[in-house]
Amino acid sequence: MARNPKRPAGARSARTSLGDHFTAWRHHHRDSLADALGRMRGTPGSTLLTILVIAIALALPTGLSVLLDNARVITQGWDGRAQLSVFLKMDVKEERQRALAKDWAELDGVADTEVITRQQALDEFREQSGFGDVLEALPDNPLPPLIVVFPSNNEPAALEALQQRLSKLPEVDLAQLDVAWVRRLHAIIELGQRLIGVLTLALAAAVVLVVVNTIRLAIESRREEIVVIKIVGGTDGFVRRPFLYSGFCCGFAGGLGALILVGTALWWLGGPVNQLLDLYKSEYSLTGMSPATALILPLFSGALGLLGAWLAVSRHLGEIEPQF
Repeated sequence: MARNPKRPAGARSARTSLGDHFTAWRHHHRDSLADALGRMRGTPGSTLLTILVIAIALALPTGLSVLLDNARVITQGWDGRAQLSVFLKMDVKEERQRALAKDWAELDGVADTEVITRQQALDEFREQSGFGDVLEALPDNPLPPLIVVFPSNNEPAALEALQQRLSKLPEVDLAQLDVAWVRRLHAIIELGQRLIGVLTLALAAAVVLVVVNTIRLAIESRREEIVVIKIVGGTDGFVRRPFLYSGFCCGFAGGLGALILVGTALWWLGGPVNQLLDLYKSEYSLTGMSPATALILPLFSGALGLLGAWLAVSRHLGEIEPQF
């Protein structure tokens, strides 16, 4: 029988384990990040300008959103909040009126109540109207007992629900609510929120375009280097990664810059705004960004930079090929 030939002693099967693949992948990403940061430090002028443009573009909608959130919180506790005037029937005694006011103050959606007796209403009307002599000629007090209800929620739907609830009570003759100003306020806030949303989308697109142009210029400046890498067998993925890291780093740094700009603006406005709130006897003060916003903004900006770099690389990298 023929014997199987033996393999040469020095021959070995070349096998690459999954761990080796992961190690090579990790090392290349680390080197790509280091290369991106090094090239950004090598061109400080253009890099700083790009980061500043991104920071200003994102600071505008972020700052407006923070101010709108402050306005929403402040107006919820404003002394000019909606009041529900509940007129009781004429035969309701003062003791029953005060008992109703106490019970209503414990209802859901009610912050406080105020009792205005028939005599108090008459005295106030006489003082403000100037018809004291006419009122003295009347045989009886024509004004009904009144309970002023201060809702804890200024949402129009909640106010109308509270009005309907109190109107059904047997002692109530009329529950009157003027929600026109409340509707206007909420409409203005809703409009502002939508405008900020549109502005955010527009400026996010501007950030992407800025990064696209920056990465395009970087690709053109490294055209010969890219050609050499492709000649020696470098893949598009190998060439693409440093540019993607450059886009992400620019975007991330721009998001941090936006946080600094917004924080500085809020600090500068804080004194006058808080002084104005003190004049209106408000217990609120201007607040800054929430921790969630401070965390999400740089990541969101970095994602925009990554998207812009991907678009630029996908568009321009394929145009660079070795010419034999």
